[in-house]
Amino acid sequence: MVFSDIDSLAINTIRTLAPDVVQKANSGHPGAPMGCAPMAHVLYSRFIKNNPANPNWINRDRFVLSNGHACALLYIMLHLTGHNVSMDDLKQFRQMHSKTPGHPEANHGVTGIEVSTGPLGQGISNAVGLAMGAAHIGATFNKPGFELVNNYTYVITGDGCLQEGVQAEAVSLAGHLQLGSLIVLYDDNKITIDGDTNIGFTEDVCKRFEACGWHTQVIENGDNNPEAIAKAVEIAKSVTDKPSLIKIRTTIGYGSKNEGEEKVHGAPLGADDIAQVKSKFGFDSSKSFHVPEEVYDFYKKVQADGAEANKQWDALFASYSEQYPELAAEFTRRLKGELPDLLSILPKWKVGDAAVGTRKTSETVLIAIADKLPELIGGSADLTGSNYTRWKTAVDFQAPSTNLGTYAGRYIRFGVREHGMAAVCNGLSAYGGNLIPFGATFLNFISYALGSVRLSALSKHQVLYIMTHDSIGLGEDGPTHQPIETLAELRALPNLHVFRPADGNETSGAYYSALTHRHTPTVMAYSRQNCPQLEGSSIENTLKGAYVLPSPDEYAVILVATGSEVAIAIDTQKYLKEKLNIAARVVSFPCWELFEEQSQEYKESVFPQGKPVVSLEVMTTLGWHKYAHYPIGIDTFGKSAPAKEVYKYFGFVPEAISEKVVKVIEHYKTVTPEWKIKPLIA
Repeated sequence: MVFSDIDSLAINTIRTLAPDVVQKANSGHPGAPMGCAPMAHVLYSRFIKNNPANPNWINRDRFVLSNGHACALLYIMLHLTGHNVSMDDLKQFRQMHSKTPGHPEANHGVTGIEVSTGPLGQGISNAVGLAMGAAHIGATFNKPGFELVNNYTYVITGDGCLQEGVQAEAVSLAGHLQLGSLIVLYDDNKITIDGDTNIGFTEDVCKRFEACGWHTQVIENGDNNPEAIAKAVEIAKSVTDKPSLIKIRTTIGYGSKNEGEEKVHGAPLGADDIAQVKSKFGFDSSKSFHVPEEVYDFYKKVQADGAEANKQWDALFASYSEQYPELAAEFTRRLKGELPDLLSILPKWKVGDAAVGTRKTSETVLIAIADKLPELIGGSADLTGSNYTRWKTAVDFQAPSTNLGTYAGRYIRFGVREHGMAAVCNGLSAYGGNLIPFGATFLNFISYALGSVRLSALSKHQVLYIMTHDSIGLGEDGPTHQPIETLAELRALPNLHVFRPADGNETSGAYYSALTHRHTPTVMAYSRQNCPQLEGSSIENTLKGAYVLPSPDEYAVILVATGSEVAIAIDTQKYLKEKLNIAARVVSFPCWELFEEQSQEYKESVFPQGKPVVSLEVMTTLGWHKYAHYPIGIDTFGKSAPAKEVYKYFGFVPEAISEKVVKVIEHYKTVTPEWKIKPLIA
């Protein structure tokens, strides 16, 4: 590829604009944008095909800035290439309600940001999911002469990302899957916040990636050699059976008086340094936020090329629709996000049906919906036989050359990589085509993945987290595997639905909610031990978050429970009546978040004023005081023993619970129970 003076001018425009952006905010990271300017320019001007006028075009190339602290670079590139980032937006960097926050945020109103980055290691891991999405949809719909989906995923990453554990998990998986459309440019500037990388990061990155099945290249001069960068990307594109890493030696803060030092990493350069940077690159030092017209004109041509590529794709799809009308209709349905009639598909249970673990009812739901919802794709972190997540007709997502499956397969063998699994699922969700990814493991081990789960919620990714072995009920594996604090952690996250179903109908309800909330991730916690099918449970009731199970009109206390403890609450209700002549109401509470969305009238119908509430959940009591006057839970670690013995040890049997309930009732004979769900003051 030929580069000319206009390319140098564009690169230096980025190098002078980035410090202005950070300086005006008096906050941010100028060094990486200045050092990465050549590689960003090469990618956006020569390789990335997209169309800002149609930012969700399915076959656009994806770009991920994994080192999200360098986001001034991304915002500048989006501005230059015609996305909805104006010069005024650049001037509002890191300000309240601006389009240019301190780290890139996906699905918050700015086009061209594929995933949220900033927590290091997440972006490159998401990119593996983006590349898997392209491989899967391409294998599903492409036909000879009709390459509907063949886009690339490009990444810029840095030393920090490559030290985080999550990327090691995702990188390993990407190599195994032979994702040739994934191309990572590694900004090897040898600097982290604490100083030179020689104080803590001296591994041979290329050898590690090669060991994971990646193709690698090294460019010694990334500051002034766009031709070498372009050539390396071309070579990477020619390697179709391996993801590629291009290690590019750069100078952080290139042009600054402090170039190559940690001083330029995370603080404004200062007016004097910015002035000399501009003079060094031939710019007027008195001008701020200046982009030469020639640079705008150059990138307008890049925009036009992207629009033309989109136009050609539209024509290709029109021809495809004529030749393959059924596939085209299915492709269109997915792009629109239309779902089948889930209520007619989801299984229903009735009282008297076999008592089974809710992980088993989850399997029944997956079997029922999988073939009718082909956009559902996911798998387990090496616990398929325990999570029950592989449906009967499933084909594994694998590189075809392995003979283990195909890219059209929808069951992913994530391996023992919980954090990487969650990050990859975020990438799959972000890819488009309304893919609905899921990942599965034991509930306790979602703690390994919380960094990515948090980004699912922040980024509004529809990811299903299917978590089994949800309590002390897993028994003999003991406290290392028994979650105590886990649900409290998850319930504390905004924009995350957390379900703990009590039976089959609540399981179907949880899946219905998870599949229909397109901008909210969902955690579903399922039991290992058997749970009976309950009278009064239904999908519709589950969607209310909490509801009253068969109970007398007059009662002295409310027993509220989740999951496997709902059946215990019902047994306690019977014990109280038969042994102590005390009437109790039982409430099943599968999802706190959905309950909070209900009307005040409905909430009061479930938890009427003046009635003491006792909660039952074999987890920490933290959080339950929001609803219960007396929470019964476990605020220590669990025990290793058969499940029934563990439940008895912790007092989760009707006799022990009833003893506490009686004391609660006696207490509130002389004290008015606090109204837990009173309306908030406007």
